Amino acid sequence: MSVNSETVGSETARELLIETVSIPSVSGDERDAAGHLVGFFEEHGREAWLDAVGNVRAPGDDSVLLTSHIDTVPGEIPVRVEREDETEMLWGRGAVDATGPLCAMACAAVETGASFVGVVGEETDSRGARHLVEEREAPDAVVNGEPSGADGITLGYRGILSGRYSVQTASAHTSRPEPNAIQRAMTWWGRIEREVATDSEGPVFESVTAKPVRVEGGIADDGLAVEATIDAGFRIPPSSSADELRAAVEAEVREGEIEWNDPIPPTMQSPRTPLARAFRVAIRAEGGEPRLLRKTGTSDMNVYAGAWDCPMVTYGPGDSALDHAPDERLGLAEYDRAIAVLLRVYTELCGESQ
Repeated sequence: MSVNSETVGSETARELLIETVSIPSVSGDERDAAGHLVGFFEEHGREAWLDAVGNVRAPGDDSVLLTSHIDTVPGEIPVRVEREDETEMLWGRGAVDATGPLCAMACAAVETGASFVGVVGEETDSRGARHLVEEREAPDAVVNGEPSGADGITLGYRGILSGRYSVQTASAHTSRPEPNAIQRAMTWWGRIEREVATDSEGPVFESVTAKPVRVEGGIADDGLAVEATIDAGFRIPPSSSADELRAAVEAEVREGEIEWNDPIPPTMQSPRTPLARAFRVAIRAEGGEPRLLRKTGTSDMNVYAGAWDCPMVTYGPGDSALDHAPDERLGLAEYDRAIAVLLRVYTELCGESQ
């Protein structure tokens, strides 16, 4: 596909970042930020539009697809640039996760002509990524935008299986010895922590971790029963699968039932692909020392890896320890360097001079 591309200078790249961070884009409310990205591509001679679920689509050279997510978690952080230890830092929700990587991908796509997609819903159900893999064929390679630091290359993520356990018992006086639904739910969770979650002393990436994310219980509206529910998430290491983990959890259900959401499988990419090698070369050329990372969470790369058989990595500026944090902030010099790395990666992969 022939695509017009043009140079994006550091000032323009930083303006895009600051402007986009300043637009609220909590999951489910990404449209304004998405529209701003469409305008950025159109201003630089690229065709772009919003697809059926709200993803920003800017088709181009499919030698590499540059993609990241538009949505952020809730939490208002006043957007501002401050100097810290001689470094300019941009504060704001999404600066790290993942508007910084998103804007770096957009700038690199404009300058190289590479394909770009900004997806919605990563922080909730990966609906944008799921729609994308259902709607189009695999590119030659994928760079997924998440904070890894300008020198980090993320190759692996655990998967996730989530569900809701619910149990009900007949209402009775609290002096009765029989356990009510709330006690039964607590007992079930105790079994999960003993029997399903693996040794916390081992590497977290290789472990199954179980976390309750919401617990509710009490007298039913009709006053005739006690009800309890536990919403839980289970992280799946690459050595396991959603089916194996589901079976292990269900084996601990003595009463009540569990309703599952669609799982996201784990992924572990090879460090020996041309894409991974191109990143190592590019990071060194920009004065860094490459670090190969495995993340204990889950990203849209899991969805892409489950559907597309092509090389992929996750990359982007920012300290992932600041994901979702009240002090989320991104160094602007690191953002600039990440864009430079992405440009070199494209050159290495495609054999073109910038």
